[in-house]
Amino acid sequence: MSSPVSIKNALISVYYKDNLENIIHQLNRLGVKIYSTGGTERFIRELGVDVIAVEDLTSYPSILGGRVKTLHPKVFGGILARRGLASDEEQLAKYQIPEFDLVIVDLYPFEETVKSGASQEDIIEKIDIGGISLIRAAAKNYKDVVILASKDDYAELEGILATQNGETAIEQRRKFAKQAFNITSHYDTSIFNYFNLDEPTPVFKQSIQQSQVLRYGENPHQQGIFYGDLDAMFTKLNGKELSYNNLVDVDAAVALIDEFTEPTIAILKHTNACGVASRSFIKEAWLDALACDPVSAFGGVIIANDEINEETAAEISKLFFEVLIAPAYTDEALKYLTEKKNRIILVRNPVELPSKQFKTLLNGVIEQDKDSVIEGPAQMKPVTIRKPTEHELRDLHFANKLVKHTKSNTIVFVKDNTLLASGVGQTSRVDALKQAIVKADSFGFDLHGAVMASDAFFPFNDCVEIAADAGITAVLQPGGSIKDQDSIKMADEKGISMVMTGVRHFKH
Repeated sequence: MSSPVSIKNALISVYYKDNLENIIHQLNRLGVKIYSTGGTERFIRELGVDVIAVEDLTSYPSILGGRVKTLHPKVFGGILARRGLASDEEQLAKYQIPEFDLVIVDLYPFEETVKSGASQEDIIEKIDIGGISLIRAAAKNYKDVVILASKDDYAELEGILATQNGETAIEQRRKFAKQAFNITSHYDTSIFNYFNLDEPTPVFKQSIQQSQVLRYGENPHQQGIFYGDLDAMFTKLNGKELSYNNLVDVDAAVALIDEFTEPTIAILKHTNACGVASRSFIKEAWLDALACDPVSAFGGVIIANDEINEETAAEISKLFFEVLIAPAYTDEALKYLTEKKNRIILVRNPVELPSKQFKTLLNGVIEQDKDSVIEGPAQMKPVTIRKPTEHELRDLHFANKLVKHTKSNTIVFVKDNTLLASGVGQTSRVDALKQAIVKADSFGFDLHGAVMASDAFFPFNDCVEIAADAGITAVLQPGGSIKDQDSIKMADEKGISMVMTGVRHFKH
């Protein structure tokens, strides 16, 4: 009853007719009777192939402006009937319903219509009713029916028709059914998320069709898959495939570099910046970013927001790195950068990024708005006797961008639009501060005249005292501690300035 099934009757009604012609001719060669509607029916007739209009089968015309064409028992009965079940076969005979062994139906382009900025009326009209019902019915009855719900499956069916003389195996039909249900579930998710934009119901629904199997996950014993369209995000010019860890670092790099408009280069390891500098020219930005921590930079991810030229590429090529991302490269630069085959060289394409972030947690998922806020000098409230200079305010703004994208607890030191050192991911803010001081000292940086940013408030005045003694002249923090006044008083005693932003930037 379930395998094999010979295709005798086919129902074809599609929005996209690309590459359908060969299938029509194959079905005609096999003597398959074809039923169709509207534009697809005309398309088949123009190929010189006989076709039966669905309205001739149902004795009902297409009505309501095409909203109702196939919603009829003579259509769905022919799809859902169970072959070999006497009661079903008796009813098919009684009501003169043909058995449909093949259904080729796709869906109106709902997502594409939404992305095009179309009117609400046009979007609503692209919510498919008959099509999705036909697909679900045929997929449900995959034991007896072949369902194609996408033009991406045409080539596979064409091969089956050519080599198996119109017969399909149960494994093939089940595979097509799985693909069909994937399409319908994705379609429904897209519609729900469109309706859920205003006054959203707290329901988590995501569906991503594209995927890429990674070499492994965070470690070699873990499997890894990326769900998304990397080809839309980046154009790869050189190197091996991105790994799980590469992708995590690349995501952090993209988020960080988007904070800057002037020519900037950032170097990241394990999602944290180990070198960042903004300069008038990209080569200078690279040299100063690398000087921040040339040890950690080894094997890192590098990102730039300006074209990489030959001189800059020559300098970057002196370092072993995993990934380099930029909006463009000169031809001369690529000669340097592609000398080693494993270097991953990416061009970043202009793609709108999601405004929501989510990850699995315990037995569920947590979701949040992306941290898209960054406070500049206008949002920095001076709270000390000494006010920051304009130069310090610019450096505090730079430091605030960095601290926002560094793992908590974190302290960042900046001077002249350059990262000097940071304390990263420590369990106490004092430890983060001491780590940053040791790191700055190890690379010979003079902290006198530098500024400090903290991702959260100071619970005590010890951080301010230690920072001032190290040479820091201006401090940025969100404020909000019950002991804020102690930190302010310490800053005044030390003769340094402090500003509060009122916004915390934890990153866990």
